[in-house]
Amino acid sequence: MVNVAHTLENLHTETRSFRPHAAFAAHANATAYEYKKAGVDRLQYWREAALRLAWRTPFTEILDWSDAPVARWFHDGTLNACDNAVDRHVREGRGDRVAFHFVGEPGDTETLTYADIHERVQRAANGLAALGVGKGDRVAIYLPQIPEAVVAMLACARVGAIHSVVFGGFSADSLRQRIDDAEAKLVITADGGNRRGAHLALKPLVDEAIAGHPEQGPAPSVEHVLVVKRTGQETAWVEGRDVWWHDAVDPQPASHEPVWVEAEHPLFILYTSGTTGTPKGLFHTTGGYLTGAAHTHRIVFDLKDDDVYWCTADVGWITGHSYIVYGPMINGATQVLYEGTPNTPHEGRWWEIVEQFKVTILYTAPTAIRTFMKWGEAIPQQYDLSSLRLLGSVGEPINPEAWMWYRRVIGGDRCPIVDTWWQTETGAIMISPLPGVTATKPGSAMTPMPGVSIDVVDDAGRPVANGEGGYLVVTEPWPSMLRGIWGNRHRYVSTYWNHFDGMYFAGDGAKKDVDGDLWLLGRVDDVMNVSGHRLTTTEIEHSLVAHPWVAEAAVVGASDEVTGQAVVAFVIVRGDAHGVPEDGEDVAAALREHVRRQIGSLAKPRTILVVSEVPKTRSGKIMRRLLRDVAENRPTGDVTTLADPSVMEAIRDGLEAGRSD
Repeated sequence: MVNVAHTLENLHTETRSFRPHAAFAAHANATAYEYKKAGVDRLQYWREAALRLAWRTPFTEILDWSDAPVARWFHDGTLNACDNAVDRHVREGRGDRVAFHFVGEPGDTETLTYADIHERVQRAANGLAALGVGKGDRVAIYLPQIPEAVVAMLACARVGAIHSVVFGGFSADSLRQRIDDAEAKLVITADGGNRRGAHLALKPLVDEAIAGHPEQGPAPSVEHVLVVKRTGQETAWVEGRDVWWHDAVDPQPASHEPVWVEAEHPLFILYTSGTTGTPKGLFHTTGGYLTGAAHTHRIVFDLKDDDVYWCTADVGWITGHSYIVYGPMINGATQVLYEGTPNTPHEGRWWEIVEQFKVTILYTAPTAIRTFMKWGEAIPQQYDLSSLRLLGSVGEPINPEAWMWYRRVIGGDRCPIVDTWWQTETGAIMISPLPGVTATKPGSAMTPMPGVSIDVVDDAGRPVANGEGGYLVVTEPWPSMLRGIWGNRHRYVSTYWNHFDGMYFAGDGAKKDVDGDLWLLGRVDDVMNVSGHRLTTTEIEHSLVAHPWVAEAAVVGASDEVTGQAVVAFVIVRGDAHGVPEDGEDVAAALREHVRRQIGSLAKPRTILVVSEVPKTRSGKIMRRLLRDVAENRPTGDVTTLADPSVMEAIRDGLEAGRSD
């Protein structure tokens, strides 16, 4: 069982609500009938979703749950993920549709149709086969956000190989862990990528990872390193092992028959980016995963043939897998793929891209939204964002004021917002409004997707009442669920299925509001025990960001002799905020009183420190572990995955000056 005293406190109340515009609802892909259909026969609902895929051999059985908690969905059918994402569009006359508008950070662009991708991925598949890669082999992909990253993933799927994409921000040691655990036969990388106006070297990190430490020795499984020339920087070379992409792939014939695989054949391994312990190699299989990713993408984002869709995630994360590569491409989407950062070469870069390509659907993270809030709304107001018709949020709970800013400043008060909850483990969106159907509340992910069974339970696994908080669980298997941790079934069972009998425990806290709608409260690891009360960092952060001075806040619990734990907050002030005192202590006093008025004295931070930035990974996640180290005066842990490691030094320097009594 989860080792906590009792269920979570419910502090925040939201009364604002936005009904779908009638014009949007009239043409929406999803109607309220989705919920009714799924409620009548959940398995039949998923069968119909799966039938939208192209199957080589039709399946006859929907779900085999006899080896629970390992599911087998559509297991007697055969298909190929690349065929579904690329070939079928060419086969059905959509080859001239734009698949990607690629934008490099230096300003280079490339437009690729589905026919272009089809040609490239067939050459790449032949190149992989020539290097000895076949069905069941594992391939590590360590690339920047460039078209070759998408092509490499699809080429692996085409030959039946299992790809393991490693985010380009990870260190050589982290890459080596993943190579060894998956026993990768091939590593696909680039000489480098472009980041913040500089060349970020990747090949040297691959060389270091494969060589290993003296006591570790070279990676035994790696036979070749396939290298894309992206930046043209000087690159060390190991003869016989290293191969240029343009030598191994480009000369290959543009004809390759997909390898047809069973629905339960593993498609990819994706390692968690945990800060301690051995990363977990979560793996997803083909038929069920593709069903979940494609179906949710179509109904959550209301995709139409003339949409231009932009998911700002990196392909190295699950969001990039599900909502850049597989879901959107199966649905034939036209997408933007951007290599760079939001502020290179200027802070309006994203909005410039939206205007240039007339983006209609934008899917991004709350951390990005709060960063734009910090920079000020005058920046996006310089650009024509009228093409946007739907906005999405992903990655962590979005606080209500950031939600409202997103709707007003970016969406012009006309775009519905789909606030989505899901995980690497779930493979696809599990909780979200359906645009055109759901009346949304700022900060709430609202309701489970049709066909998905979710509840919030107390310590004993009993459903909590409306208005109460607890632990988010999934009570029935779903097609895109992970099938395990690579090579370690025991760890899979103990991590996800041993907390509550027969239920998947997501590791997140949640609450039901008085209407029964769901609010995510972040990881239960981040829950604070203040004077015997279980408080979540998320609700206090929501309160702080509701103040007009605050763009972003990160809250942690620190040891306290009196209360057990005390609330410590790190806040970033908005760039366009008015009336902010120069003295940080005055800012802290005002914000502490604001929290007391909004959600009560119990949640009032003991310490508030005004900072210029909080520590984030390059994917945008706040590293609260490091902030707890600072708050409790401990040495700071590993900072190698931070986007800017110098942030921690600046925070430590300002901590004492920011303390309040």
